[in-house]
Amino acid sequence: MDLYIDNIIDHGQNPRNFGEPLDPADIDYEDDNPFCGDHLHLTAQLDENNRITALSWEGEGCTISQASASILGEAILGKTLDDIKSFDKQELLDMLGIQLSPSRLKCALLSLKVLKAGAYGLTSWTGDEGEDET
Repeated sequence: MDLYIDNIIDHGQNPRNFGEPLDPADIDYEDDNPFCGDHLHLTAQLDENNRITALSWEGEGCTISQASASILGEAILGKTLDDIKSFDKQELLDMLGIQLSPSRLKCALLSLKVLKAGAYGLTSWTGDEGEDET
């Protein structure tokens, strides 16, 4: 458990792929967690095989939301759009490796929500805020 907590703290303090939005971007989406104010903007570039070759994200929020975005970013580099669309929320939660309260679950899953919405080409989220949207 301590190893997972150390990993979350490391990603929260030293986020990977954090920075200015990519331009041009094939995936570009941002959203907020209205319950706590976390915000995330993710951009990605794809190659001719729809594989993610570059990723950047920026945002503000708690350590869980920021670490989750960093961990997810590392996991999806090199993946295809189909891989992303089938990426399950449990995979991300397993990578985080800690138990989360329902309110923290929304923090942890914001990055996946933003990634999937961008992968599907959405311009705004029209689903409910429940934890089953991913």
